[in-house]
Amino acid sequence: MKFPAPVTLDWMANLIDAEVLGNSTITPTGINEIHKVETGDIVFVDHPKYYNTCLQSAASVIIINSKDVTIPNGKALLYTADPFEAYLKIVDYFKPFTPSTKAISETAVIGEGSVVMPNCYIGNRVIIGNNTIIHPNVTIGDDCIIGNNVVIQAGTVIGSDAFYYNTKKNRQVWFKRMKSCGHVVIEDNVEIGAGCTIDRGVTAETRIGSGTIIDNQVHIGHDTKVGKNCLFAAQVGIAGAVVIEDGVTLWGQVGVSKTLTIGKDAVVLAQGGVPSDLEGNKVYWGTPTQEASIKRRELVWIKRIPELWKKVMEANS
Repeated sequence: MKFPAPVTLDWMANLIDAEVLGNSTITPTGINEIHKVETGDIVFVDHPKYYNTCLQSAASVIIINSKDVTIPNGKALLYTADPFEAYLKIVDYFKPFTPSTKAISETAVIGEGSVVMPNCYIGNRVIIGNNTIIHPNVTIGDDCIIGNNVVIQAGTVIGSDAFYYNTKKNRQVWFKRMKSCGHVVIEDNVEIGAGCTIDRGVTAETRIGSGTIIDNQVHIGHDTKVGKNCLFAAQVGIAGAVVIEDGVTLWGQVGVSKTLTIGKDAVVLAQGGVPSDLEGNKVYWGTPTQEASIKRRELVWIKRIPELWKKVMEANS
């Protein structure tokens, strides 16, 4: 999330009740979580396991709950007891919850030739391009951007909150929802089936590349970037902060874990489980996924185990 204008660190420290350490002259321009952080941004961290990742990231300012760290040259810390609470204060200030009173917000922009069918909800500051068709009962959340010649089938939700929680087992409520201030971008010529959900970015964007076709009941997690001309069959589930390059095909019920990359023109066959990066231009199968040709050969040998075992027993008798 970018701020409307840069702010001083003193102003930010006052907002979140923090102490400024390091380069106090920085004027941060936004806030982002670690997977999307850029120069000028504030990032937040509350666990020693991730201190160094955040300190060495592109972020200019780090909200942190420890002074016992080395501040990188030119950067600043905002020291506070609870960095995640500080994040929530910043989001509440710059993007406060705004209840909607109309099905289509007066601040939404809908392009020439586009059709929004009955019972749809179009949120604040949504932009819809030209010649796009939004079928009944579709929800498009605040700040989302929909391109030209897009089709969104009935019951789909674009811009639902990220599945992003702060977990602490020393409090009555273990899981505390972290408010999402990002958005979704759907590029031109995308088709999205019925009953799909595409979560907004936590602090940045979830993006679906042009020409991509998505079947019914597909879920795409926060901050995921889908390339151009991809094809996702029904019931595919993709976790957060995934990069899917151009031309990837995911067949029915494929599950993709978080923060990984699937290379250009890769194909994952039905019900595959993707736990880590996949190279492009290969066909994968199974859970965990491996190249389909290797997996098939393995199955052939598995079927031969009883025969081989019988031969071994006969040879030893």
